[in-house]
Amino acid sequence: MLISLVLVCLSLANNAYTEENRLQVFASPGENVSLPCSLNPIDGFEFGHIGTRIKWTKLEGADDETDVLISMGFHKLVYGRFQDHVHLQEADKNDATLIITNLVPEDYGVYKCEIINGMDDIVVEMELRMGGVVFPYSPRLGRYNLNFHDAEAACLEQDAVVASFKQLYQAWRGGMDWCNAGWLSDGSVQYPINKPRHPCGGNVAAGLRSYGRRNKTNSRFDVFCYTTEHNGYVFFVDQKLTFLEAGQACEDDGAELAKVGHIYAAWKLQGYDRCDAGWLADGSVRYPISKPRMKCSPTEAAVRSIGFPEKKHKLYGAYCYRANQ
Repeated sequence: MLISLVLVCLSLANNAYTEENRLQVFASPGENVSLPCSLNPIDGFEFGHIGTRIKWTKLEGADDETDVLISMGFHKLVYGRFQDHVHLQEADKNDATLIITNLVPEDYGVYKCEIINGMDDIVVEMELRMGGVVFPYSPRLGRYNLNFHDAEAACLEQDAVVASFKQLYQAWRGGMDWCNAGWLSDGSVQYPINKPRHPCGGNVAAGLRSYGRRNKTNSRFDVFCYTTEHNGYVFFVDQKLTFLEAGQACEDDGAELAKVGHIYAAWKLQGYDRCDAGWLADGSVRYPISKPRMKCSPTEAAVRSIGFPEKKHKLYGAYCYRANQ
């Protein structure tokens, strides 16, 4: 699968994208992806002109860039681990789009495309992000109640699958910190720690803590699920409802009670933010916070959980999911 976007560099010389308006490109590990960059005729020069150079770099930090590819006419140079892993699309004479094949976790991050001709320098930055979200899940019964087969079923019920090691690793690199161990698709049990602390494996280095592979039938843990962006959207019904009333309210609006996978995808991939607790299809009550603030989630962006209240309680709204027609 090749994920493709089109971008025309309308920037004039020395006009770079800022972090706030960077293009974001989403793709999953193992896929091929295109990072778009091209000239517009109004920029006044074409790649065919002698001296025009294309340079792609990956931004590893504020003052740290890794060279990816440089091209000048027929001459191209690909650096380090990117050899046999990236190439230019070159759909036409003004196309500088970078193709990355068979994505690995190390590929995610911020890239910069520079088109250089003499004193002119067009710069575009974009962020390559994982096209999905990893989330921890435990059922109404509470922590550590799922064997591997139960874990697979639990993720499917939330419109997700059991996450792979690569997916959890990328989520950890993105800041995920969770103290409960969960199943992964290879049968191992792990958990991601970015803030080492005594109750979560001790004050040793941050990373993925592993219990190794466990008996899929007898061992019981939580699970890490992975879901992709959905062809639909989540919305909130702002009423005080029981669980049954919440389901009916969504149906009356041509929708269904959102699953946990729906709310995480809306939060992580679409920036959904609401400080109102609402019922979800599994009987849990949660709310998504993309912009941390007092009384909602003061320290971090997260999907906050109230747990699994009594379904007869008429205290919460409803998060509904409507698929696009």
